[in-house]
Amino acid sequence: MPPIISVPQDFPYDNPNSPELEADEVSEMMDGEYEEISTEEVDRVVAALELLSGSIASETIKSILEGASNEIYYLVYEDDGLSEAA
Repeated sequence: MPPIISVPQDFPYDNPNSPELEADEVSEMMDGEYEEISTEEVDRVVAALELLSGSIASETIKSILEGASNEIYYLVYEDDGLSEAA
């Protein structure tokens, strides 16, 4: 069975459009409900976003899709895992 990580369902990861959170707000969110996310699901979504990005002409949209793909990837993988996956 693939590893599964639990993340808060309403936690706004590194979205540049999200307002900055205070430490107590983050702590409050971490006390809430968690969603289990499998590495298989993350791999599938990242691959789909990469495929979609390859069919897009707009550099702006490609950049947004790449950012979304990176945020999804880091839900279950560490920073050093990027070099292993490539």
